Formats: sequence, structure tokens, C-alpha cells
Amino acid sequence: MKTLRFKTNIHCSNCVAKVKPFLDKKGGVFSWKVDIDHPDKILTVETEELSAEDIIKTIKRTGFEAEVL
Repeated sequence: MKTLRFKTNIHCSNCVAKVKPFLDKKGGVFSWKVDIDHPDKILTVETEELSAEDIIKTIKRTGFEAEVL
């Protein structure tokens, strides 16, 4: 399993709630979390098969931005 980390603009619990359904139903995502207390709002995703680009595309569909750390 690999851990992917991204800097995002997901800055509050309401933002997390907006991306939750997309990441929860994304095949290949074992777990994910957003550290909204970190200045870079770090999204951490545990996956075996997805690429960083797959996650970035999913986040962009929700109206947020993500970049690989």
C-alpha cells in the first residue's frame, strides 16, 4: 500500500463534507483524511492502485485544488 499526500484548499469541516462522498466511493481508496489544522491542509490517501493524478482529478471534480507534496 502507498500513501499519497497533497496540499489542498480544503480548509474546514464543511469542505471535507463536500469531498467525502467522492473519496468514499472512489474505488481503490482504502482510507483518507484531511488535516485542516495544518497550514497546507494536507490530504493523505492510502491506496494500492490509484495514482496521484487520479486523486487530483477526483478533488478537482468537487471544486477544490490539490497538488502533490
